[in-house]
Amino acid sequence: MPSIEEWMEKQDVETTDNIEIPELLMDQVIGQEHAVSVVRQAARQKRHVMLIGDPGTGKSMIARAMTEFLPKEELQDILVYPNPDDPNTPLIRVVPAGKGKEIVDSMRAEARKREQQQSQMMATILALIVGGAIIAAIFTGDLTIALFGIIAAAMIYLIGTRGGMIQKREEKEIPKLLVSHDKGDSPPFIDATAAHSGALLGDVRHDPFQAGGLETPAHLRVEAGAIHKAHKGVLYIDEINTLSLPSQQHLLTAIQEKEFQITGQSERSSGAMVKTENVPCDFILVCAGNLDAVEGMHPALRSRIRGYGYEIYMNNNMDDNEENRKKLVRFVAQEVSKDKKIPHFDKGAITEIIREAQRRAGQKGKLSLRLRELGGLVRVAGDLAVSEGKDIVTAEYVIRAKEVARSLEQQVADRYLKRRRAYQSFKTSGTEIGTVNGLAVMSADPSMSEFSGLILPIVAEVTPAGSKSEGKIIATGRLGDIAKEAVQNVSAILKKYMGKDISKRDIHIQFVGTYEGVEGDSASVAVATAVISAMENVPLYQDMAMTGSLSVHGAVLPVGGVTAKIEAAAKAGLKRVLIPKANMQDVLIEEKYKGKIEIIPVETLRDVLENALAGKGKKNLLKKLERLQPSVVSKVDLDSEKSASKMPSRKRKKDMGAN
Repeated sequence: MPSIEEWMEKQDVETTDNIEIPELLMDQVIGQEHAVSVVRQAARQKRHVMLIGDPGTGKSMIARAMTEFLPKEELQDILVYPNPDDPNTPLIRVVPAGKGKEIVDSMRAEARKREQQQSQMMATILALIVGGAIIAAIFTGDLTIALFGIIAAAMIYLIGTRGGMIQKREEKEIPKLLVSHDKGDSPPFIDATAAHSGALLGDVRHDPFQAGGLETPAHLRVEAGAIHKAHKGVLYIDEINTLSLPSQQHLLTAIQEKEFQITGQSERSSGAMVKTENVPCDFILVCAGNLDAVEGMHPALRSRIRGYGYEIYMNNNMDDNEENRKKLVRFVAQEVSKDKKIPHFDKGAITEIIREAQRRAGQKGKLSLRLRELGGLVRVAGDLAVSEGKDIVTAEYVIRAKEVARSLEQQVADRYLKRRRAYQSFKTSGTEIGTVNGLAVMSADPSMSEFSGLILPIVAEVTPAGSKSEGKIIATGRLGDIAKEAVQNVSAILKKYMGKDISKRDIHIQFVGTYEGVEGDSASVAVATAVISAMENVPLYQDMAMTGSLSVHGAVLPVGGVTAKIEAAAKAGLKRVLIPKANMQDVLIEEKYKGKIEIIPVETLRDVLENALAGKGKKNLLKKLERLQPSVVSKVDLDSEKSASKMPSRKRKKDMGAN
C-alpha cells in the first residue's frame, strides 16, 4: 500500500461534506463484517447474540442496528387489571399496539363522566338540604334550623368524599398500561446495562398506606421491567457479568419461558406480597462485554445463548488496504454528521486520523478499530476549529488535538518523566556500570487503545553471598508474578553466558522508582544486561534504552507497546533504543520523533551486549561469550519469592542438586 499522503491525494475527496453516509445503522459499522453478517442472520431468525471484544469496537451500535432487521410483526400493549378475587394477583391482558392506550383513555373518560354525574347528584342533594333548612328557618323564625341544615350538608359532603384523601372508586378500577406502543412503531431496543433487579425484571412499588381505605391498589403499583418493555424487540445488556447471579438466573427463565411474573424485589416492601400473572417478554437478548465477562456469566445463561444463538468475538483491528481506508474516511464523515456541532474535515485532517488509526493498531499493515477513541479525537479537533471560528478542520487541529486529548496515563507519564529528569533518576549520556535504562508502559488498560511509555531505570550489583550454601538473586521494586518469573529466567541466561560459579555471589537487582509496582517480562533484556555489566565490571552506554523479553536460550522475544516506548525514550532525550527485531514491523512513531532517536533491532542477548557495552572490557567479554558453552554450575534462587521453594518443582530441583 502507498503511504497515506500519496493514497489520499488520489482520492476524489475534498472534505467530508461530500461523502455519502449509509442510511441503515448496520451499514455504518466499520470493520466488523463477520459480526454484521451473523447479527443480520440472527435478527431474521430471532436468535440471541453475545458480542465479546474490546471497548469502542461497535458492540452497542451493532445491537441497536439489529432492530432494523427483525421480522415485521405486530407489537403488543400490555395492561394490568385489578383482580376482584385476589387483589394481590393482578391480571395481565395483552392487546394489539395502540389499543392499550385507547382502552385506558376510554375507561378514564367513563370514570370522569360517572364522577361528574355523582358530583351533580351530590350538589343537588346538598342544595335541597341547605335550601329546605333556610326556608324552614324563615317560616319558623328559628335560625338554628338553618345552622343544623348547613352542618348536615357539610357532614354528608365529607362522608361522601371521605375528605378527598382517597382515590375515587372509579379510578381504582382503571387498568394500568405497563407497555405501550403506537401503530407502526419499530421493534423496541431496550438498554438494560447495569440495571438493578427491579429495573430489569419489573417491580411492585411499596405502599406506605396499606389499610383504612387509603391504600393504592396493587395493580397500580406494578412497574414493568426492561425484559417486558423489550417484548417483540431487542434487550441489550453490556458488561453482562456485572449482573448478579440471581438476576442472571431470572433472565434465563425469562428467555426460556418467554414470560415472567412481576413481583416486589424487596422482601421488606409491601410489594413483595404482590405477584402478577405471567407477563409476556419474548425478546432477543444481545449481551456484550470484554473477555473477562465470560468468566462472570452464569454457565446456564451462556449455554442458552450458545444453544439458541451466536457468540461473536469482535475485531480490534483490520487490514490496512484500499477498502478499509475508505471506510475510515467515511467514519470521519459519520462522526461529524452525528455530532452536528463541529465543521467538516479536509484531506489533511482525514490523513492524520487514518495515520493515528495505524499507530493505535500497534502493528504494521493494520488499522485500529477502537473507533470510539478515534471519534473522541475527531470531536476534539472539531472543537479546536470551532473555538477559532474556522469552517473546516485541517491537519493542524488534529495534531493539536492529540496533545489536548491525551489519556490520563499519558499525562501522568509525562509529569513522571519530567520529575525523574529533574531529580536525575536516570542519565541520558555517559557510561555507567550495572545501570541500564529499561522501557515500560504505564497501566496497560484494556479499555485504552494507546499506551503511555516510561523510562524504567534498572540497577544491578554483585556482592559476596550472604549464605554459604547458595547465591541468590534479590529483586526489589514491587515486582508482579510475571516480572518475578522473568527475573528467574534471567538466572538461566547468566549461568549459560557467564560460565562461572556464581554460587558464592548474591545478585541485587533494583527497579528504581517503581512505587506502583512492575508487571510483565519486557524488562528481561535490560535486567540481564545490567547484571552482566555488574559482574564483568564493563560499563554501559547511558544514552540508550532497551526493551524485550528474553528466552532461556538467550533469544530476544517481541513485546507490546513498542511505539509508545520508543517515543518515551525520544521524549526523554535518549539517542538510541534497542528493540526486538520481530517488533520492527510494529514501529509507527510520530513524525516529530523521527530523526531524534536511532532504532536498533536485536535478535539475541549477544546483539544487545554488542550495542550496549562500552569501554575496554567490551571486546574481551564478547570474545568470551562466543566460545562459551551453556553450563549449569550452581543453583540461583529468587529471594523475593520464598513461596516458590515450597512448590513441588522446586523440591525436585533440590533433590537433583543433592544427587
